[in-house]
Amino acid sequence: MQVTYGKEFGIEKTESMKDKVDLLQTELMKLPQYQPETKHYFHGGMYCREVFRHAGVLVVGAVHKKEHLYLIVSGTVSITTDDGAQKITGPHLFLSKPGTKRAVYAETDAVCMTFHVMDKKSIEEAEAELVEIEENTMYLSGNLVKQEILEVSP
Repeated sequence: MQVTYGKEFGIEKTESMKDKVDLLQTELMKLPQYQPETKHYFHGGMYCREVFRHAGVLVVGAVHKKEHLYLIVSGTVSITTDDGAQKITGPHLFLSKPGTKRAVYAETDAVCMTFHVMDKKSIEEAEAELVEIEENTMYLSGNLVKQEILEVSP
């Protein structure tokens, strides 16, 4: 089957991974949301965010303004990268560039962490410096779900 793209057909071809993740986020916003278990650490001029995801959960993160480290600590996830979606089992370390926005599907229960250099001491200050504000974001400050929560049983 061949798909013809163009506005006149109601289908526009996306050019970048970020465009594809944005489209995915728009569709996910129509569904009940998952509240990830998130821990925040501030130490030695660094901020670390640790996020646990249950198997079967798909989340889309924010656009990051600065370089940072993204570590899949444990579990297997399918994650968007500059090279397309990849299925990766932790431990695995990514070097994230400014402008990065990821979609992450937990194939198994998974723990992922980000590490940022900064002097801020609160979650709100850290996020103001690190991520772009988006109208259609799925999460509020501190990784709190913006709308109806989907309950996940282990």
